[in-house]
Amino acid sequence: MNRSIIRKEVLPFVLMFGSLIVATAITDALLHAYGLYWIGRYLGIPGTILILLSFFYSMRKRKLIHSGNPKTLLQLHEVFTWMGALMILVHAGVHVYAILPWLALLAMLVTLASGMTGQYLLGRSRRQLSEKREFHTRHGDSAAEVDREVFWDAVTVDVMKQWRTVHFPITLAFGVLGFAHIFSIFLFWQWQ
Repeated sequence: MNRSIIRKEVLPFVLMFGSLIVATAITDALLHAYGLYWIGRYLGIPGTILILLSFFYSMRKRKLIHSGNPKTLLQLHEVFTWMGALMILVHAGVHVYAILPWLALLAMLVTLASGMTGQYLLGRSRRQLSEKREFHTRHGDSAAEVDREVFWDAVTVDVMKQWRTVHFPITLAFGVLGFAHIFSIFLFWQWQ
C-alpha cells in the first residue's frame, strides 16, 4: 500500500492524455503521407458532432433529459469526447490560421483535461485514499499516524476536488469559442 496516488493515478492520466496527442500526430502524419491531408479540413464537423453528442451525459446528470442509463451515457461521453477531440486536433493541426480557432482549441484541451481529471483521477484517487486509510487502520495505527501516512495523498485529493470549478466555465468558454469559430466559417465562406 506504499504506492503513491501520484504514481498510481496521475501517471496513467498523463499517459491517457498523451495518447490523444500521439494519436493526433500519427493520424495527421498518415493523412499527409498518403496525400489525404485535405480530409483534416473536414474532420472538425464530425468531431464537433461527437462532442455535442457527448453532452447527453451532462443533460441526463442534470435531469434535463430522463432517458438513458447514466453509466452508459458516461462511457459514451468519454469515448465521444476523446474521438471528437482527436478529430478536432487533426483538423486544427493543418488548418488553423487565425486566433479564434486557436482559442477554441486551447479551451477544448483544457476542458478535456479537466473532465479527465474529474472522471479518472478524482474517482480513483478517492478510492485509493480510502483503501490506504483502511489499511493503516486495520494494522492498528492511531488516528494521528493514519493522518500522517495519508497526508500528501489527502492534499492531492483535496486539490483535485476543485476540478468542477475549472471544468464548467472552460466548457462554456469552449462552446462559445467553438460556436464563434463555426459562425465565422459560415460568415466568410466562399459561397460562389
